[in-house]
Amino acid sequence: MQGPVVSASDMLAGARIRELLAAGFPARFHFRVELWSEGRWVNDLEREMEFDVVAHYIALEKAYEVVQLVHDRPLSLGKFSKLDDVEGAIARPTRVPLTAFRTSRALYYQVTLEVTVLSLSDLDELDRWLKGELQPAFSGSRNPGTALTRGFRALAARVLGGERREYERHTAPFRIP
Repeated sequence: MQGPVVSASDMLAGARIRELLAAGFPARFHFRVELWSEGRWVNDLEREMEFDVVAHYIALEKAYEVVQLVHDRPLSLGKFSKLDDVEGAIARPTRVPLTAFRTSRALYYQVTLEVTVLSLSDLDELDRWLKGELQPAFSGSRNPGTALTRGFRALAARVLGGERREYERHTAPFRIP
């Protein structure tokens, strides 16, 4: 059996998220796909996989770029001039290589999608860029800074009105014969 196909539609439906994206703040769509087995009292997590889709505006090119990150490997999904096309790239169905296996227990997939625009880590990246440190935006090495700096950034994120949404869906239980 192949893994599930995951798709997220209408992720840019709100005016606020479109405004933030157009203002240059990246939108991050973090997918977590899990395979669970049903137990008599407790369900067990069998396998999991995570990946990201990131959309950001490139001011010099007047275009939005959408990149999928799986195991820290970027795969460009394209550059677009219209947000509707960005929406289509984000909604692109992705087969997740998380295969089910034969067992006496019922299995199900659960998908969690966390959408973040203007996160604290994005503000860290912005700080580094403003200081002239030209590092990849997804380097993974972040300077935690001082508690005061983190507190200021958290306040700035709230004042600027960053977006954070979370969605969760699961399949019906199934068995592999």
